[in-house]
Amino acid sequence: MSTPSSPLRQRITKVSYPYVAKLHAAPKLTLPGITLFLALVGVFAPVPVGIPALVLLALLLGWLAFLSWPAVTTGPRFLRIFSILVILLFAVSRIATG
Repeated sequence: MSTPSSPLRQRITKVSYPYVAKLHAAPKLTLPGITLFLALVGVFAPVPVGIPALVLLALLLGWLAFLSWPAVTTGPRFLRIFSILVILLFAVSRIATG
């Protein structure tokens, strides 16, 4: 039995479809490569460059988590939220330490 989705979820899914299709058609290491690149830039680059990279990484993971939310169970949902929070907390930590 499928649950009805909200108009917001339907709209975001529809708008996201072309981008997800391009990611799916890209080589398998494209998304992990983008993720690794943003994480390394966020950790090692100066703060004015690193913070936007971390925010972009959190947004990317949040977008993917939103799209996959109905298909995953509680454990993976927790890990998705936890990883996004850790990235954002690290960004705040980098801002605080300058």
